[in-house]
Amino acid sequence: MTHTDVASVTTVFGDRLHRAGLATTPERSARFAQILDLVRPAAVADLYWAARVAFVIDRADVDLFDRVFAEVFRGMVDVGDVTRNPNVADLQSATSKGADRPPQHAAESGRSSADHQPPVPTRATDGGDDAAEANCEGLLAAASSDELLRDKAFGACTPEELVMLGGLLARLRLVPPRRPSRRTRQHAHGSDVHWRSTLRAARRTGGDPVELVRRRQRSKPRRVVLLADVSASMEDYSRAYLYLLHGAVRSLRAEAFVFSTRLTRLTRPLAEVNPNVALARATRTAADWSGGTRIGEALRVFNDRWARRGLTRGAVVVIVSDGWDAGEPALVAREMERLSRLAYRIVWVNPRRQSSSFQPRAGGMAAALPFIDAFVSGHSLAALDDVLAAISQPTM
Repeated sequence: MTHTDVASVTTVFGDRLHRAGLATTPERSARFAQILDLVRPAAVADLYWAARVAFVIDRADVDLFDRVFAEVFRGMVDVGDVTRNPNVADLQSATSKGADRPPQHAAESGRSSADHQPPVPTRATDGGDDAAEANCEGLLAAASSDELLRDKAFGACTPEELVMLGGLLARLRLVPPRRPSRRTRQHAHGSDVHWRSTLRAARRTGGDPVELVRRRQRSKPRRVVLLADVSASMEDYSRAYLYLLHGAVRSLRAEAFVFSTRLTRLTRPLAEVNPNVALARATRTAADWSGGTRIGEALRVFNDRWARRGLTRGAVVVIVSDGWDAGEPALVAREMERLSRLAYRIVWVNPRRQSSSFQPRAGGMAAALPFIDAFVSGHSLAALDDVLAAISQPTM
């Protein structure tokens, strides 16, 4: 993605859509480029929907758009799977002969949509079209490689793959549930009357409050607090979750902590813009990295120093740990009970839960389980969808 000329990709794709008969404009191509710059698609399906949102306005143009998308990106997109339409034929078997016919001929003949391929645009440039097609291939290759890593467990990733995943993890957006705010805002359908604004507006009508100014209560996202286990038993997953902590601190101003034999606050080190610099600072700050595990003691320090001061009051608390604890399970149970009375929701992420034979037999895990609102694995990029859903889900 970093070596792809997005402008060339969007230009060629918009040009081919236009030549194939789809009403496109330079503004839509620019919109597609802006979407790619913001979203950075991690899978072929993401790339498809980004292009479709930018270019397709009428539902009748979907079939034509699908054909051109498949041609530009070398038939590597299974449009039948992306659109979940079983009637779409295999686009990779289309012949170049169909490109000589205009789009309306294919519709009038009643043939399959795969029989038509839009013509390749020819422009008088010095290899610009070939370079753009190479960029298209680079963009698609990046999306395909990211898609292959989605289901791979973090513990099985090589250092190079973890670096690739780091960019994706840092861009994940946590969406916490919202809570009512003390502030209000003017709203036409508000339930309360804003008397001060109503009386101020009545000056224009001779003091008669002809129109009532209404207001409603504002809402704001709940605070997110993350505690990650960086002990030796979590070494395969700790670096991947540091990327997630870094993204949460940067996007949500979340609070981040790590623990092994003791608790360390990493909110300030992870506030650095550059993720590599932030992770290096975080590693230096946590002196007990890859040490033993004292979950109960770490929770006790957290509750005494931060939680009861209001940090977790009404917040979503995310704990990443396998539950292996060298301390007393009774201490874990007592501190989890204290935390549950303060937090709005507790999400426990245990990568070992991915196994079908998993049983919460570890002392710390068994002691914490009764006080957990959501218990997920989060062992891979795809499994993080469950983590994000558990964070954003409101407590019933």
